Amino acid sequence: MGVSATGRSAGTTGSAVVVGAGVGGLATAIGLRRAGWEVAVLERRAEPERYGTAFGIHPTAQAALDRLGLGDVVRARAVPYRDAQIRRPDGRVLAALPLERIERKAGRPELLISRPYLMDAMHAELMRLGGTEIAYGRAYEPSAARGSADLLVGADGINSAVRADRFGGGSRPCELGSTAWIGTAGFETGVYGETWGRGRFFGMTPVEPGRTNWYATVPGATTAGELRAAFADWHDPIPRVLAETDPRSWIRYRMRHLHPALPSFTRTDGPGPVALVGDAAHAMTPNLGQGACTALLDAEALARAVAAHGPGGLPAALRAYEGERRRSAQRTAFGSRTLHRFMTVRRPALRDALVGLLPG
Repeated sequence: MGVSATGRSAGTTGSAVVVGAGVGGLATAIGLRRAGWEVAVLERRAEPERYGTAFGIHPTAQAALDRLGLGDVVRARAVPYRDAQIRRPDGRVLAALPLERIERKAGRPELLISRPYLMDAMHAELMRLGGTEIAYGRAYEPSAARGSADLLVGADGINSAVRADRFGGGSRPCELGSTAWIGTAGFETGVYGETWGRGRFFGMTPVEPGRTNWYATVPGATTAGELRAAFADWHDPIPRVLAETDPRSWIRYRMRHLHPALPSFTRTDGPGPVALVGDAAHAMTPNLGQGACTALLDAEALARAVAAHGPGGLPAALRAYEGERRRSAQRTAFGSRTLHRFMTVRRPALRDALVGLLPG
């Protein structure tokens, strides 16, 4: 299938090239296809992503999935996130996570879903809709992409080639000096939430029957042995989770965020309209667990704006997308970075006292 502004398939209303086949890219492609657009997805990886553990899906992101036609399939495999606490390393509970308040306000609980399952569901929906080519092993090439479609979407992550090409280098990945680890234990711990220590933290959530999603951050830890040693004297079941899961399945990455914040997620000048979604626009620390949610909200908002204005109204559509998503996403990114600083302080006594004042 070829995607071009002049040679689109009969029955389509516009054409788009989406760079990146992660959550934001696939969600954008689904939204645009549902609006009747012809879509090509470029992905530099040679095959679909199968890594990762769990995504937390906030009720607002669940609503976006409903509008994308994915809500029911996600709920069929997701588990509700309830009864989670913030603890000290000795196991003392400092506060409850505000999951009950979220559920009360939204009328539905926070959900947790296996990342590979969500990706598979998105691929299946794209195949069901038809009219989308996913070109694996194909990186973004500015000269080839320019003018090849009505709209270019950069969904290619924190190191976005689209952002570098069309938005300049003013906003770049910024190192935090911490290493994050994620994994899945082959048993249910029954103890969920986060434990905050001195400069480090450990979190556990359900993900599916018989398994527990875990994540941790330790400054300077680069090996499995160092990670285990960092949490050896923390409360049960943290040492057991690390001892009984195979380090070969763990994922390690450097914590980074995009800084400074972009002044715009869209451009309508130059070689053609372009929009950024997800980490390409606002990569954030994982502390609020909102990375996937903001990518889904971006994708659905962009597709909805494009559908409302049509290919001839792209400038207006991109303004609407910008107005709906930029400040909201950047507030979330700022909040996540602020929480990271709060969670990883070197002198935690005051922090723990403040957390203990939170409502239960």
